[in-house]
Amino acid sequence: MGLTLNSAYHKIIKSPVGELLLVASDSGLSSLIWDREGFERPGIEDNNHPILLETEQQLNEYFAKKRQTFSLPLDFDGTVFQKKVWEALLTIPFGETRTYGDIAKQIGSPQAVRAVGGAANKNPICIVAPCHRVIGATGKLVGFGGGLMNKTLLLEIERPQAQLSLWG
Repeated sequence: MGLTLNSAYHKIIKSPVGELLLVASDSGLSSLIWDREGFERPGIEDNNHPILLETEQQLNEYFAKKRQTFSLPLDFDGTVFQKKVWEALLTIPFGETRTYGDIAKQIGSPQAVRAVGGAANKNPICIVAPCHRVIGATGKLVGFGGGLMNKTLLLEIERPQAQLSLWG
């Protein structure tokens, strides 16, 4: 669907990974990105937009380790290939990782590893479409729009906690 300035609403929230800019259209969440000085904030500020309020609530639950999946209407705006990659990101289970090669194979383009990396880098709805769960072929953390420190923090939030037993 895509955004027009007439149908874009934004809100800035604080989070453990810094300030996040949430942007919604009339159809769904269209951007969730790190808010940086100089970034354009599309449309009008609306701290009471229902999609933005629901996104904020679900993110707060995620950061508090009370939510593993998001249930938000999404409004991705990109090329057909980018949308395939972003949809594939949505299938990576909480607490798991995939390589760029894994995603390339999943979308039926096993030779397009670099293109998958490029699309993941342009993911407009980070955290919800979890590009932080994509790692390099060697298992190392590579490239992330929010910075590798935030990628590490997000993966740490998702790491299974040790179960303590009173019964030994």
